[in-house]
Amino acid sequence: MSIKTDARHLYLQVIDEIKRDIEKGKYKEKEKLPSEFQLSKLLGVSRATLREALRILEEDNIVTRRHGVGTFVNPKPIFSSGIEQLTSVTSMIEKSGKIAGSQYLSTDVQDATDDEKSRFAPKSVKRLAKIERVRTADCKPVVFCIDKIPEDLIPLNRVHKEDSIFKLMEEYANKRVAYAVTYIEPIGYHDRIYNILDCHPEQTLLLLKQMHYTEEDEAVLYSANYFRSDMFSFHVLRKRL
Repeated sequence: MSIKTDARHLYLQVIDEIKRDIEKGKYKEKEKLPSEFQLSKLLGVSRATLREALRILEEDNIVTRRHGVGTFVNPKPIFSSGIEQLTSVTSMIEKSGKIAGSQYLSTDVQDATDDEKSRFAPKSVKRLAKIERVRTADCKPVVFCIDKIPEDLIPLNRVHKEDSIFKLMEEYANKRVAYAVTYIEPIGYHDRIYNILDCHPEQTLLLLKQMHYTEEDEAVLYSANYFRSDMFSFHVLRKRL
């Protein structure tokens, strides 16, 4: 396809052309793309058009632009999941053919803040078990998890023996998570989390804040999970009404 004879906006054609070159292996994962000057000449477009295409490619997590350094091809996410399906991190990792594991950083019980009490309302919650873990895939850190659960719903002495909080809560308190309300945020550099997940400083994370409920609409678990964006991608099926 010739960019000049295609009727679509030029930047859309540039996006498709760069994607094709990546898929064909012309540009490898983690490899630096040619300079903006070189790439605009190769594609026969202005640098302004190229920059708009690169901006969108970065938003789609296909490339990363490092100021003063260049543009690099991101690795394809290893784990992909429909966001409309409530799946545990353990299940996502295992479905990809890798071994799921956990590295526990801390487990303690804390007094619930006013904000946390309101999250679990109308259930009266005074104290929450707070669990910090690093989820691993074949021993490689991929997710940093903070889980907060009413202390009567989980046995703290068994937490380190079970990777799935869902499973442990179901076995101990007969509380089965049926659905969750989820908010997704892109997260920039965070010193502690980036060190834990061994991330590049300019790499983004995907933060999923989730409140989990039973079939009876009882709030039983709040989680903040920081996913490496080079390892995970999420999608949603949207239907026209």
